[in-house]
Amino acid sequence: MVILIKMKEKYVVKKIIIRQETEKDRAYVYNLIKKTFKQAEHSDGNEHNLVEKLRTSEAFIPELSLVAVLDKKIVGHILFTKLKVWETTQLALAPLTVATPFQKQGIGSLLIKTGHKIAKEMGFEYSILLGSPKYYSRFGYKPSTEFNIISPFDVPQEYFMAVNLQEKNSLLNAKVEYPKEFLI
Repeated sequence: MVILIKMKEKYVVKKIIIRQETEKDRAYVYNLIKKTFKQAEHSDGNEHNLVEKLRTSEAFIPELSLVAVLDKKIVGHILFTKLKVWETTQLALAPLTVATPFQKQGIGSLLIKTGHKIAKEMGFEYSILLGSPKYYSRFGYKPSTEFNIISPFDVPQEYFMAVNLQEKNSLLNAKVEYPKEFLI
């Protein structure tokens, strides 16, 4: 994929690669997540530990742990894991990370869209997250109550969101059960 990167008031065309994370990537990704979220005002700075726990859990899906590579350097990461909704296995979107200098360049969008495409091909119907409606609504995420999916957390309803990946009109009418690793 090709994206435009803004560099000192001009745009440069760059090729970005979205690929599955490898074992060799993990230490770098750990530090990327830690550094990026340490600077984020909406974070408790613990996202790197959450990702580590999720990688060792039964909920981990290696095919849905993706990195964004630009000029042979990892600049972003996304992780989707399994979660239970009623009697079905669906997806949870764990932290989306884009290195600070590369934010607002479309890299997060590419990671989410690629993850959704792979998840859809794997047969997952819903992806669920706890996040900003302003950001995630552009990827089709809506308040989960629209799908009758109930949050296990005491959060404002508009922040617990879901997207129907298969574009079916099935309603789940269920409460979400996150893997214990999410409950740090």
